[in-house]
Amino acid sequence: MRYIMATHNKDKIVEMSRILEPLGIEAVTDRDLGVELPEVDETGTTFAENAYLKAASACAFTGLPAIADDSGIVVDALNGAPGVYSARYGGEGLNDKDRNRLLLSELRDVPTEKRTAHYACAICCVFPDGREPITAEGEMHGVIAYDERGEAGFGYDPLFLVGEKTVAQMTAEEKDRISHRGNALRAFRDILKGELVL
Repeated sequence: MRYIMATHNKDKIVEMSRILEPLGIEAVTDRDLGVELPEVDETGTTFAENAYLKAASACAFTGLPAIADDSGIVVDALNGAPGVYSARYGGEGLNDKDRNRLLLSELRDVPTEKRTAHYACAICCVFPDGREPITAEGEMHGVIAYDERGEAGFGYDPLFLVGEKTVAQMTAEEKDRISHRGNALRAFRDILKGELVL
């Protein structure tokens, strides 16, 4: 079955397609369809609310079941920031490197035992036939490193330590096994199977 991925983030598309393909889902993008999804104002106060806004917009625009995710990093020493603002942390115009530098600077005096954090992800699927949307969530817990390590992944992955490795030092298979997005997508898969829509 064909589902539209409601994101323009190439890294997320690769990661989500890799996990969804074994479920019999053909993940397509707006570019695959020769259209351009409208931008969505992420006005939600939770990851789940933002995921729903993006999926609902993509479903209405294309007429296809739409899957969107919203995810980010939640740092305990920063009272949960950047949270839902992870991709906009520090304002417009910053890239991943800039945001990582900003996070490091904000944690420069924070000791290791207080650098705990988790990645959070909400996946939402909205269907064109009007049935109830499906939402699933996942987390991955770790600590923020003192410097960037590794070349893989994206976003805050070079700073997010799980055990001895940052997420950016993991293979795709290692990341999928434990990641917030992998956990959310596996929960999503289980709900889809229960709904008998595959």
